[in-house]
Amino acid sequence: MIAEFLVNNLWVLVCGLLVFTMTIAVGFLEVGELGEALNVSLLKTVLMTCLGVVVMAIVGFNTAFAPTWNGIIGNPSYGPGLFLGGFGTSSVDPTQDIWWSMTSTGFNTGLTTGTYFLFETAFAAVTLALVGVVVLRKVKPAVFALYSVVYFAIIWNLPAAWIWNPSGWLAKMGMVDFAGGLVVHGAAGAAGLGILVQIWREEKAKGLRESPQIPYRLSAGWFTLGILLLWVGWFGFNPGSVLAFNDSAMTVVLTTFLAAATGFVSLMLVLYWVTGQDPGLLGAGNGILMGLIVITPVAGFVSPGSAIILGLLCGPLFYVGEMLLGKAKWIADPIGLLPGHLLGGLFGLSMIAFFAQGSFAAGAGAPSLPNGLLFGGGMAAVHQLGIEALGAAAVLVTVFALSFVTVWILSKFFGGITTDYRNERLIP
Repeated sequence: MIAEFLVNNLWVLVCGLLVFTMTIAVGFLEVGELGEALNVSLLKTVLMTCLGVVVMAIVGFNTAFAPTWNGIIGNPSYGPGLFLGGFGTSSVDPTQDIWWSMTSTGFNTGLTTGTYFLFETAFAAVTLALVGVVVLRKVKPAVFALYSVVYFAIIWNLPAAWIWNPSGWLAKMGMVDFAGGLVVHGAAGAAGLGILVQIWREEKAKGLRESPQIPYRLSAGWFTLGILLLWVGWFGFNPGSVLAFNDSAMTVVLTTFLAAATGFVSLMLVLYWVTGQDPGLLGAGNGILMGLIVITPVAGFVSPGSAIILGLLCGPLFYVGEMLLGKAKWIADPIGLLPGHLLGGLFGLSMIAFFAQGSFAAGAGAPSLPNGLLFGGGMAAVHQLGIEALGAAAVLVTVFALSFVTVWILSKFFGGITTDYRNERLIP
C-alpha cells in the first residue's frame, strides 16, 4: 500500500506540473491570436501563477479542500492551518501526512498535503488564466492583481468546496464534475462575464456604443505553441484528476485525446461546409480546444467511443455559440471564453447524464454515479441531470455575483477598472 501511495503521489505531482504549464500556455495563445507585441500576456500569466501559489498556500487551499463548514466553505485553520503549517516541522511522510479526503474513508489514493496542494493550485491558476483572457488591454494591471487575490481566496474556492470536496453540499447530493467542466471552465466564464459587465458599464459611461474589440493578428508559431502546450498540459489536467495511477487514468488519456482530435475534425468540417474555404489554423486550434473542454467534466466516466461522439458534437456547438455570442456588441471576448469555455463546459457537464457508464466511473472515484440515459440509466440518469443543473445554476450565479462585486468595489478605489483606450489604440 505504501508503494502504491508513493506512485500515486509521483503521478499526481507530474500531472500538477503539466497543469502549471497550461497557465503560461494561455499567454502564448493570446500572443498567437492577438499579436507578438502583446508580450504583457506572458507577464500576466506569470503573475497569476505566482499569486496563485502564495494565496492558495496562505488560505485558499483550506477554504476549498479542508472539511467544510455546513458544506459551504473549508475550515481555514484545519490541519496545517494557515500558511500550510507556517514554520512548523510536521512530517511529510506519506504514511502520516495523507490529506483527509485521500484516506481510506475518502478517495483512498494516499495523496499527501503537499502533492494535493500543488495539483489543485495549478487548477486554480489556470482557471484564472481563462478568466484573464477578457481583461487584456482593457483592465488596469493593478486592479487585476488585486482581483486575483480575491479570486484565489474565495471566488474559485466555493465551487471547488461544493463539488470537489467530499463534504461539500453539492458533492453530498451526488453531483460530479470530473476535471472541471463547471469548477474550471463554466466558473471561469461566469467570472469573466462579471468583469465584462463592469467593463461595459464604464464603456457606456465614456460614451461608447459598442465595446472596442481587440483585433486578431495571428502569429502561427506562437498560436501553435500555445495549442500544443495546452493539449500536452491537458494530459495532466484530465488523467491526473483520477488522483491515482491506475487503469482509469490510462482510459482518461484515451478519452481526452480522442475528443480533442475529433473536435478538430468536427469544427474543420463545419467551417468548410459553411464557408467553402480552408478554416485555417485558428479553426483548427478552436476545434482541438473545444474537444478538450467538452470532454473535461466526463473524461473519467465515459468510454473512448463516447469520447469520439462528444468530439463530433463540438464543431456545431462552437460554431453556433460563436455566432450567437458574436452578436453581443457590448462584450469583447477575443479568445472565446464564452462560446468555448462557458458553453463547452456546461454542455460537457450535462452530457454526464447521457453518456456516463458506471464501469468507467467506479475506477475514476465515482462508484455511485448511475449510467447515463444512453446506457440504460433511466430515471436515475434524469435525477443526475437535475443535480448537475442545480449545481451549474448555483455556481454560475454565485461566481458571477462575487466577480462583479469584486471589480465594482475595486472600481471605487481605482476610479474605474478600465484603461485609457486611446493609449491602448482600441478606439480612435
